[in-house]
Amino acid sequence: MDFGDNVWRNGKLIKSEDAKTSLMNHALHYGSGVFEGIRCYKTERGTAVFRLQDHMKRLQYSGSVLEIKMPHSVEDLCQATLEVLRANKLESGYIRPVACFGEGKMGLNPHGADIDVFIAAWAWGKYLSDDPITVGTSPWIRIHPRSLQADAKINGHYVNSIMSSQWAHNNNYQEALLLDYNGNLAEGPGENLFVIKDGVMYTPELGTILNGITRATIMQLAKDELGIETVEKKLLPEDLVNADEAFFTGTAAEVTILKSIDGNQIGTQENEISNKLKNLYADVVEGRFAKYDDWLSYVN
Repeated sequence: MDFGDNVWRNGKLIKSEDAKTSLMNHALHYGSGVFEGIRCYKTERGTAVFRLQDHMKRLQYSGSVLEIKMPHSVEDLCQATLEVLRANKLESGYIRPVACFGEGKMGLNPHGADIDVFIAAWAWGKYLSDDPITVGTSPWIRIHPRSLQADAKINGHYVNSIMSSQWAHNNNYQEALLLDYNGNLAEGPGENLFVIKDGVMYTPELGTILNGITRATIMQLAKDELGIETVEKKLLPEDLVNADEAFFTGTAAEVTILKSIDGNQIGTQENEISNKLKNLYADVVEGRFAKYDDWLSYVN
């Protein structure tokens, strides 16, 4: 996998080949880091990063949950991202900022370890299929909100997602769906969930899910452009089985429509509202909808 010629690390741009990490990196042993997933898109005005500041604000929030004292401001991290994209001449792709506890300390209390912050970017196409996908209900539930801070993007949390994703692929599904500790619908391994019934759009309420930036984007687009308010509430598995439409959202997944759950087709698969939102989202991130241009940070 080509990660580009340059990465930004701890305040400066360096060659990717020089970005070495110690085997005694604390995050490598314990998952004690936080991260973001961000996309940039090729537009008529050049490369643009979607909701860059919002992502970097969430990175700072996630870091605070893990008591990582971030040595860089949101603005520093935004400018560093644009610097990496310019240096790598990347027109469209994926951006991965990470802040973690590094060298200098072993044991479960990471205080005293170095803080390591880096940003990498690479070309990465569709994460899931552009066509509707098959989904299976994972035997692993979403992390309990009294075990971990569910709305923070902490590296170690994603073992839960890895195991669910492995289960899905081992059972011939394209993606997994996780329930929460009460058996309610939660989210995918790396995606938020929406269901549509009788023209009303629903999504699981916050508490056991990530407060997704794409999730918030779709809720606003549905309200502004389609006149559809999203109802945030507890949803049962049968709400998905009986839905007219359903889709995942996420930076990597963008808007991915669900074809079936556990082998049961969802609705008639006409997906009228889902397709409208999918197309609206594409227009926004690719710079074809001037109304939402404030969400784009142009590289040049």
